[in-house]
Amino acid sequence: MAITRTVPLLMLINELNRLKAASGKKDTEAADHLGNQASKINRILLGQSKASVGDAMALARFYGATEEHVEVIADLARKLGKRGDWGGYENVFAESMRLRLDLERASSRMRQYQTEIIPGLLQTEHYIRALHEAPHPFGLTYDVEHAVAARRERQSILHRVDKGKTISFVLSESCLRCLPKADDEKLIREQLAHLTEIAELPNVQLQVLPFNPVSPVTYRALSFTLLHVPGPGIASPLDFAFLEQYNESRYIDKYEQVEAYEQLWGYLQAAALAPKDSIEFIGKVAGEYK
Repeated sequence: MAITRTVPLLMLINELNRLKAASGKKDTEAADHLGNQASKINRILLGQSKASVGDAMALARFYGATEEHVEVIADLARKLGKRGDWGGYENVFAESMRLRLDLERASSRMRQYQTEIIPGLLQTEHYIRALHEAPHPFGLTYDVEHAVAARRERQSILHRVDKGKTISFVLSESCLRCLPKADDEKLIREQLAHLTEIAELPNVQLQVLPFNPVSPVTYRALSFTLLHVPGPGIASPLDFAFLEQYNESRYIDKYEQVEAYEQLWGYLQAAALAPKDSIEFIGKVAGEYK
């Protein structure tokens, strides 16, 4: 049976793989030490098999972890059976998207570049309803009211006062103009006004990348999100790049690939208008609908 990926699972396999790499030991050696098959060790390290608390602790000790580190790993293993915060929304969000939402909540830094559609975290209820009236259910069937409630609950992270948590957005100008109901001026004015309100939150930074920026930038049509999740105790943090596709949200965790998106984010942010200028720009676009 497939294992549902959760934040504790990702942290656990990250820690065990880091320890394994540092120790230089092979799966066959670990299997002999634990009295298991090498294939089971491999599945645990790939996140394809759930590790028991005992196996996780034994692996950590075999790889040379300190007792403090072993306790962190044991705590992560104990949480593997716990459903993610978004487990009750199977009929609204695909599994890959529910993992992303769990990581959003656990993150200390989130950066999102978006084209065409206002990011879900920034949508008004009117905008959300308009989107769900369009024929794109992503292979899922759901009640619109449930979908709206789920999206609004997700947006609560914008108002959390977690110490040091920052959320940054760079929106293509297309987000301001390609709205779900182009003839609904009330929706447009309401949504653009909402963006300027959110931009005033202390932990949020919002920038707009105009169609004709001062500094040209390539790959501006690709939407993506970067998430940095701090590890518990002495555990290492997790860094991800998420790419939203038609029916899923694909995540990338390989360092070199995430680093490439980090660089792209830097180019896009540098080419975008400054936060204050972005608010003024949004106001000008809103003025076109009065």
